[in-house]
Amino acid sequence: MEASVAIQVLPQRVGGNAEVVRIVDEAIAYIQREFPDAYVGPFETTIEGDYDHCMRVVAEVNRIAVRAGAPGVATYVKIFFAPEEGVLTTEEKIGKYHADND
Repeated sequence: MEASVAIQVLPQRVGGNAEVVRIVDEAIAYIQREFPDAYVGPFETTIEGDYDHCMRVVAEVNRIAVRAGAPGVATYVKIFFAPEEGVLTTEEKIGKYHADND
């Protein structure tokens, strides 16, 4: 795996929180179709895999938000790219914090 990408989609100029959530949910549904193991957090969704595939998904979430009714969208992206070494997985980074502690 050569890339880890965090995506935060913020629809602009829409009718309140319920509309923001509806549009973001459409973007997340698309992300999860492309990356079933995507990690959905309260501020961003993280995907891991081929760099070019990740970048296509980043581009498409903007289009999805606009098609869903947002006149504009602010998208914040964090990218870690290491084609030779690979990147740490989400599980390697945070799995210990989500493990069952029974």
